[in-house]
Amino acid sequence: MLPVLPFQSTIAPMVVDYLEELKESDFSGDIETTYSSRLAVATDNSVYQQLPQAVLLPKNTKDVECLALLANQDKYKTVTFSPRGGGTGTNGQSLTEGIVVDLSRYMNQVIEINTEQGWARVQTGLVKDQLNDALRPHGYFFSPDLSTSNRATIGGMINTDASGQGSLKYGKTSDHVLGVTAVLANGSNLNTELSYDEQSESVRSVLDITAAVCRQNRQKIEEKFPPLNRFLTGYDLKNALNTETDQFDITRVLCGAEGSLAFLTEAKVNITPIPKARTLINVKYDTFDAALRNAPFMVQANALSVETIDSRVLNFAKQDIVWHSVSDLITDVPDKDMLGLNMVEFAGTEPELVEQQVSELIVKLDALMQAEEAGIIGYQIIKDVASIGRIYTMRKKAVGLLGATKGAAKPVAFAEDTCVPPENLADFIQEFRQLLDSHQLNYGMFGHVDAGVLHVRPALDMCDPIQETLMHTISDQVVALVSKYGGLMWGEHGKGFRSEYGPEFFGEELFVELRRVKGAFDPHNKMNPGKICTPLESSDELVKVSDTKRGYYDRLIPIEVRDSFNQAMECNGNGLCFNYETSSPMCPSMKVTADRRHSPKGRAGLVREWLRQLAEQGVDPVALEQDLLTKRPSIKQIIDRIRNRINKEKEYDYSHEVHEAMMGCLACKACASQCPIKVDVPSFRARFLNIYHSRYQRPMKDYMVANIETMLPIMAKAPKIINGVLKQSFTQSLTKKTLGYVDMPLLSVPTLKERCKSKEISTFNLENLTELSENERKKHVMIVQDPFTSYYDAEVVSDFIELIQRLGLKPVLLPFKPNGKAQHIKGFLKQFTTTAKTSSEFLNRLAELDIPMVGVDPALVLCYRDEYNEILADKRGDFTVLTVHEWLYPQLSSFVKATIFDKRAWQLFAHCTEKTKLPNAEKEWGEIFRHFGLILNTVPVGCCGMAGTYGHEADKLESSKAIYELSWKGNLANTDTERCLITGYSCRSQVKRFEGKQLKHPLQALLTNI
Repeated sequence: MLPVLPFQSTIAPMVVDYLEELKESDFSGDIETTYSSRLAVATDNSVYQQLPQAVLLPKNTKDVECLALLANQDKYKTVTFSPRGGGTGTNGQSLTEGIVVDLSRYMNQVIEINTEQGWARVQTGLVKDQLNDALRPHGYFFSPDLSTSNRATIGGMINTDASGQGSLKYGKTSDHVLGVTAVLANGSNLNTELSYDEQSESVRSVLDITAAVCRQNRQKIEEKFPPLNRFLTGYDLKNALNTETDQFDITRVLCGAEGSLAFLTEAKVNITPIPKARTLINVKYDTFDAALRNAPFMVQANALSVETIDSRVLNFAKQDIVWHSVSDLITDVPDKDMLGLNMVEFAGTEPELVEQQVSELIVKLDALMQAEEAGIIGYQIIKDVASIGRIYTMRKKAVGLLGATKGAAKPVAFAEDTCVPPENLADFIQEFRQLLDSHQLNYGMFGHVDAGVLHVRPALDMCDPIQETLMHTISDQVVALVSKYGGLMWGEHGKGFRSEYGPEFFGEELFVELRRVKGAFDPHNKMNPGKICTPLESSDELVKVSDTKRGYYDRLIPIEVRDSFNQAMECNGNGLCFNYETSSPMCPSMKVTADRRHSPKGRAGLVREWLRQLAEQGVDPVALEQDLLTKRPSIKQIIDRIRNRINKEKEYDYSHEVHEAMMGCLACKACASQCPIKVDVPSFRARFLNIYHSRYQRPMKDYMVANIETMLPIMAKAPKIINGVLKQSFTQSLTKKTLGYVDMPLLSVPTLKERCKSKEISTFNLENLTELSENERKKHVMIVQDPFTSYYDAEVVSDFIELIQRLGLKPVLLPFKPNGKAQHIKGFLKQFTTTAKTSSEFLNRLAELDIPMVGVDPALVLCYRDEYNEILADKRGDFTVLTVHEWLYPQLSSFVKATIFDKRAWQLFAHCTEKTKLPNAEKEWGEIFRHFGLILNTVPVGCCGMAGTYGHEADKLESSKAIYELSWKGNLANTDTERCLITGYSCRSQVKRFEGKQLKHPLQALLTNI
């Protein structure tokens, strides 16, 4: 029996007092102290883990001032904070054992855009791509281009002085920050746009000390800070003082400070005109070294940027969903091994100049290839903006793709942003490779060779204490190596837990001056303590590379359990699931709640801790699962489950916090494809629910959902009576109150059986089908029914029968067999296993006929491949059920091609599971329509918010509606709904519920021209 899992970490009494007093103050934001909320921000995109005392989510600058002022009281002097934005840092910058102040949930608005003067004012919790979406209609963009641009916040960019692709022209974030509003540890407000005299007395003191440090140590600063494009100091003392005018700019000091000096709440940033012309050339090489050594040649051609990736990263990309969008843009070279790739971009506001630059480089490339020099084996030119965007999307995903390495050793970020002068890069990398090879490590490489920055991530098993120690050893060696080549360890991603190298790099005298700056801003070391430096008067230590990591906790879980739950364990925190884009299917619950727990990363982290606690209690979840699959519960166990559920609120159990996060998941499966690591939440969610309910009795509604497929055929015998009952307000009220379900769908009338009576369709007879000749079988198509379309949207199946007939083929409607997906979603794994075995046996027998089997609902069809394979493994057999487009597309040439007669386009709204698991689905639907003389456009939408039964659960109604409004509602409002087509039953059901319109499946539109 699953045990009660105790609360693992108490909150310091002083922090409890502080939070209680904060609740009674004017603070209007959220205060979160649950273990799960704290765990969700205990990690980032690094290998480290630190559990904070609490999470504060302010709504405005006044809230930040309020929390800082209260903490400035003597009794709370030891309360510490760490500001947090997108949580995408690779070196633990925002991790703390104090209080996390997360500005991303509420402080994420564009305040003002001034195109005449070329700037924008924003709250610092705003995501970079969100700002660019607001700027695009004005013809501008915020230029520092990060790989994490769809989830990194402006505040996070400023705090790490982030840069990325195109930095030779666009520079770093600090080059674009015109001013900030900051709140100091004592609650004082610093607005860097105000004059010295307009600042408060305490702020003037900070300005005086910091300016004096810059002026008095000018020579030391100039000597120590190398002239690198990506140089990141922490406190940018070099650029804070203009030596020509002697003007001091405190904004520069705050850029790159990693939240160790102040909370940044607003920023004024300059904006850049969007280039009018762009061309990307993918230059292919026979070795990665050749790509590195040829990069300076590309830079000299006045390229905007030169990005490089090695064959390891390319191969990972080829195995990911992202490859389908770029495969035609990065084709292999015949009889050549492409082991390196330079992506060279030219861009500008003068198209003629860009064209000239491109032409000049092409002439040089052709000459080098003809002479067989520089290792160049080919190139491709891309000029349309959409294709260039797809290339960079693949490049941006490279970080996460490296984490998808098979085995226990995963590429680890700790020396991944070394920076040396570009002319030294190839020699540096050669020696870097020798260093890693001496430790017999695998690694992948990519980066910004134009700026001398290369991302190198050695693969280490962080659950192995020896390899964890090796990480520190390699860090020491790399620090020495970059120093040899005139560079530094942190060229792009900040210091974080690498702060221990600060004193060695700056030297004792200059580091003392940095500590004076820290002391001026934060004398009590309350702001992100241990990062970059400590106040001069403080005896506190700096954080270290060897500090506590996720691996320390993970290794406490038995290796067999870790391997079994690898879909949760392997999450590396890259945070792509925080993607703000409303048209992206991943992750709908995170998008509408802005709660990190309700994301694949958050849920994976909670499950990791759940597994660790089970191990601590001596429970083997894998063995427990086997017992649940093979043994019936005793009467005592059933009674205990009921009692435990009744007493659920009376005792703390960490499992309840995990359960809450899991119940917010829509089981849309987008994470299983879109996450670079393939963190599959629905998979481990089902397993968790299965185990969780071995202790806590399920609600009645779960049993209704799990048995809906056996109930529907019975209900369909009297559909009008059932519908009449369901329509009654009394029934609806009772259903909501007793089962927690709303807006229950009505059965199809006429039923599918009644509709089939008027069609010439063969009655299923296995013996008759077996006796058909091979040629006769080729003329047949077997339709695999699913519960929702057959019983709630029967017209679609009926029209599919007609479509098959019009194509000159013979449809065979298979008898309805439960699919079991609903059972899997609710964690009824024993029942689902039985259902999957029964259906697999039936479908495997039919597969022997070699007649195509096709289903109309993508989510249910894909269940046969995904969940069935997961639960049955090799016992599943080799049957294949196709979606409609998978069946039609390969055989288009056998059907008569039609000319376009109706130029009014149809609009396709694809099911999120379909387009993430079958990334070519929308494209293939377009080809199918074109073949039959119709025009089909794809509408980019995310999840519709229905996701099976999720949208019908009363407590999920508002969330379901909010998800629908993210992308579906607006796109439908701007389109003629009579021309809109939807592949998923749940999506059609959601639209019918909120818009009152019954939209069609794409197969139904095909009937208009066949």
